[in-house]
Amino acid sequence: MQNFNYYNPVNIIFGRGTISELPNLISKDSKILMTYGGGSIKKNGIYAQVKKALKGYSILEFSGIEPNPTYETCIKAVKIVKENDIDFLLAVGGGSVLDATKFISAASKFNDGDPWKLLSEAAEVKSALPLASVITLPATGSEMNCGAVMSKKSTNEKYPLADKYLFPQFSIIDPETTYSLPQKQVINGLVDTYVHVLEQYVTYNENAPLQNRQAESILLTIHEIAEKVLTESENYDAKADFFWCSTQALNGIINCGLPQDWTTHLIGHELTALYGIDHAQSIAIVLPRLWYNQKENKADKLIQYGKRVFNISDINRETALNTIINKTKDFFESLGIKTNLSDYGINSEDAAQKISQRFKERGTILGERENITPDDVKEILLNC
Repeated sequence: MQNFNYYNPVNIIFGRGTISELPNLISKDSKILMTYGGGSIKKNGIYAQVKKALKGYSILEFSGIEPNPTYETCIKAVKIVKENDIDFLLAVGGGSVLDATKFISAASKFNDGDPWKLLSEAAEVKSALPLASVITLPATGSEMNCGAVMSKKSTNEKYPLADKYLFPQFSIIDPETTYSLPQKQVINGLVDTYVHVLEQYVTYNENAPLQNRQAESILLTIHEIAEKVLTESENYDAKADFFWCSTQALNGIINCGLPQDWTTHLIGHELTALYGIDHAQSIAIVLPRLWYNQKENKADKLIQYGKRVFNISDINRETALNTIINKTKDFFESLGIKTNLSDYGINSEDAAQKISQRFKERGTILGERENITPDDVKEILLNC
């Protein structure tokens, strides 16, 4: 096991009716900006619950945050924060709303030029506004980490952002808020959660049996509950298990002392930025092809994953590896998500050329072994 530091200050309030606890979590003197997306929280009653809980508080609202949040939208919220002396941000919605709110938090205190530099140049976050969330979609795990991902429409770029200042003070998770989610968002959330685990787990062996089994337990639970999550929209237990899997997948606990990959996500971000496909769609396309490209480098962990999650124990190593990769691809398809670029009208040669060129220009080398070059990225995408 490698050396590690683990820090996670997020207060999780989990369960039915927990939105009513907001007054116990936010000072009455706070001047709040409540952020949300396209208005679904007004249709499903979550907005009313939040407003009722915070009756008597000073609250301004900022709506219209996109499923892939953009710099152009969020910078408008930064202006509101500065003009109104906002001192607390409350994200109400899915991971995209919370990611956007993390950027707003950092950008509102950024005094070194264009806040886009926080993403494009990884400029230092020296301070940030306090933030918290009422999270309504299991997917990104943003409710219990300090990371975010943002896009810029004008340049078709998408970058991650992470800093210790961007942990939510608290996150309220009420599984009942997921009952009205569109099926597509539920499918995307299952895939996102599953791939988050795989990015941290399918790398190379270290002596970390506990972390391995923590990761495997999330994967096995997703397999166990997926059908109920998709077919029983108001199955509280299934939705609660799903939400906690999503949170645990990316709160840092399963990667303590271990190498991580994230190549699939970084290539997927480019696909989303250039072609507008959903994040979960992009990673479901890329992951199996990445594994084929890096099959030998990841062989030991792939074999372990195959045995412990799919019960694959083929004597022939090459056959087993191919079966494991195909089983993972088939699992994504079984959830209802397509796994080829052509399924979304994207030409693989066009994507391969554009994305590999971007990585060349940035000098980007990817992978847990730092061995995946822009030429490898081109080959991966040509096989998508």
